[in-house]
Amino acid sequence: MEFLTALLKSMPGAAGQGLIWGIMAIGVYITYRILDVADLTVDGSLGTGGAVCVLLALNGVNIWAATLCAILAGMLAGMVTGLLHTRCGIPAILSGILTQLALYSVNLRIMGWGTSAGTQATLAIRVDNFELLVSSRFIRSLGWNNPLVFLVVLVIAVIAALYWFFGTELGCALRATGSNPSMSRAQGINTDTAKVLGLMISNGLVALSGALLAQYQGASSVDMGRGAIVIGLAAVIIGQVLFSRVFRNFALKLLSAVIGSIIYYIVIQIVLRMGLDTNDLKLFTALVVAVFLSIPYWKNHYFSKTAGKGGAACA
Repeated sequence: MEFLTALLKSMPGAAGQGLIWGIMAIGVYITYRILDVADLTVDGSLGTGGAVCVLLALNGVNIWAATLCAILAGMLAGMVTGLLHTRCGIPAILSGILTQLALYSVNLRIMGWGTSAGTQATLAIRVDNFELLVSSRFIRSLGWNNPLVFLVVLVIAVIAALYWFFGTELGCALRATGSNPSMSRAQGINTDTAKVLGLMISNGLVALSGALLAQYQGASSVDMGRGAIVIGLAAVIIGQVLFSRVFRNFALKLLSAVIGSIIYYIVIQIVLRMGLDTNDLKLFTALVVAVFLSIPYWKNHYFSKTAGKGGAACA
């Protein structure tokens, strides 16, 4: 009984974190599913979004403006990865690794701005002193200050904006680039520009998630984005495996990534309540991703065998 009570109490927090990381998962979906690029920049750009947002808020910048600047910083990180890939001929996965590596030092410098040391690993911000967009303190409240209300509206707005954009000529060009680059170039599409744009949009969303996460937990940390790509992939893959047959519309596919993120954090809460050591979370996440990645293969493998046996029997 105590287990169920504690689990139910943790559900609002799991939903809140799931929605925040769901925005990041949408960014991962854009590169992983639409562009067909494995972008590891997100481990760094998520921390960049949090660092920029908190630093500006602490220096008196309006929280909305600080969040917007965080998005722009993430887009800049995505542009660097894109240019390394398209202009320097570096493979996409290595370009992401290089940018992620550089962002670790950049994030330390951002959070240490104005300090004597010049670098800082953590930057705290209190909801008592600043009008934050979201805060975990109010996650169980029944008023409009509950962050779940804002996050649900924001997720819907993000999905609606992306649904509109990818229906435009530019958005279709981006989707065509990921689907068939050679054919896209034959149709006159600048695939290099499309890749850079896609990486900018993706990392802008990741940085938005980082800005919200820093506000939600009351601090930005240089390590807050470590393993973000794995969580994002877990959310995308869980959503795809569970809802691919139901969610055919593009907007619903984006929504499935958010739902996958929420499911992931609910599962995390369940296993933590069952006694899993927090130091084993990364291992558990890797296992979850591996299992859900394997499901489509084994499903196709099993059904192909069944179909083969059925055909042989009919013959």
